[in-house]
Amino acid sequence: MSSVLQDRPRSAALRPPAGSAPDPGQYRPGRPITHWEPGNEAFWRSTGRKVARRNLWVSVPALLVAFVVWQVWSVTVTDLGDVGFPYSASQLFWLTAVPGITGGTFRMLYTFTVPVVGGRRWTAFSTIVLVVPLAWLGFAIQDTSTPYVVMLAIAALCGLGGANFASSMTNIGSFFPKQEKGSALGLNGGLGNLGVSVVQLVTPLVITGALLGGVLGGSQHKTEGGEVWLQNAAFLWIPLLVVLAVVAWFRMNDLKAASAPFSKQRVIFGRKHNWLMTWLYVGTFGSFIGFAAALPLLIKTTFTPIDASYSAATYAWIGPAVGALARWAGGWIADKVGGARVTFVSFVGMALSIVGVINFLPAGGDQGSFHGFFLCFLAAFFFSGLGNGSTFRQIPVIFRDQHLRGVQPGTPAEAAALRQAEMEAGAVTGFTSAIAAFGFFFIPALFASMAVTSAMWGFVAFYASCMVVTWWFYARKGAEAPS
Repeated sequence: MSSVLQDRPRSAALRPPAGSAPDPGQYRPGRPITHWEPGNEAFWRSTGRKVARRNLWVSVPALLVAFVVWQVWSVTVTDLGDVGFPYSASQLFWLTAVPGITGGTFRMLYTFTVPVVGGRRWTAFSTIVLVVPLAWLGFAIQDTSTPYVVMLAIAALCGLGGANFASSMTNIGSFFPKQEKGSALGLNGGLGNLGVSVVQLVTPLVITGALLGGVLGGSQHKTEGGEVWLQNAAFLWIPLLVVLAVVAWFRMNDLKAASAPFSKQRVIFGRKHNWLMTWLYVGTFGSFIGFAAALPLLIKTTFTPIDASYSAATYAWIGPAVGALARWAGGWIADKVGGARVTFVSFVGMALSIVGVINFLPAGGDQGSFHGFFLCFLAAFFFSGLGNGSTFRQIPVIFRDQHLRGVQPGTPAEAAALRQAEMEAGAVTGFTSAIAAFGFFFIPALFASMAVTSAMWGFVAFYASCMVVTWWFYARKGAEAPS
């Protein structure tokens, strides 16, 4: 993580009232923090960095397992028909898609919750509540007579795992100074996003044997022979959720210094850059999460068989892993060279990667090339990850610079402007992630409703529009909001 400290403004943004001194005890684990000024070099070195990193490293595993819950249906549904669930292909598609709808919808609510409730309390609550859908799924999936509507309800509740991203990023972003936001948010989001790969990699392994000697339920017989324990895909994560919720409660902090009611946060809906950055983040994260959800089925239906000894599941987890790790790199590089430049490069790379994917698809009598297709998709995941990191670095820079224009340094007006900028940047971060999360639903739906090649060309056209927005408003010389 970057530790660049030079040229950092010594802000009074979140200082206590004049004449008062901060209580050093407030920075201990589990305590609410009322005084927080990460832009002050002395404060950051003596106190801020240690506290911020402690909160970050509790947030990361909690977010990773939340992503596991969000994506658990994407791998679970592939085995339902094999063990006797009488669901049609369309019904299975909806079980996969529903968590994407609820995840995006609840992200809008979660975005504005942390500044009201507090990051420690909300992280603990939003983590422990995920035990409910997993426990329900673990029991329901053992009974092939479980009504379809019950399965839909469970899938909808699993979407709460995706909602945690908005509150987590809003919370962590408030702890770090401008120069380190990209790295911090890249780590939190990137390692959290790894939950997509973890669940796709681990689930096929853990369902092949009994957990706790079968105490959690017996095996299910597959129609083509063999036995599986599908409930393991759910029960495996419950102890981790309980532990992480307890750790969050006792080790994190509520940053009261960054608290704000919704009545103040809703000002972002009148900010032009909220909508522009939402457009760009739909292009980066929307692509990442949508491709992650669609790739297993896309491989299976486009290239069959791939190899006599492998399946789509063998390959699908690699793409999300590449994108998740690239997110940290995107944030770190953006801290060094500027977010807009990295974002622009990411859209160029995504567009070229998808053109490569199109080139390797089967067409007419040509069988295409799976390896070329897959490598180009990995490149698309990589560039989407870079853009995920850089866009979230851009947001706080844009709003900070906008609010500081014409403000005299070292005055109460500067402190007020920085407080407002921090609050708006956090709200925008969460809101953009909420809208982009719908890519989980819309990209698989797009592949289901139209030719793959046509859908891919649509992505290329969209990335071209994102290049124009990035260059005109943020990256060119004389841009309105260089970031």
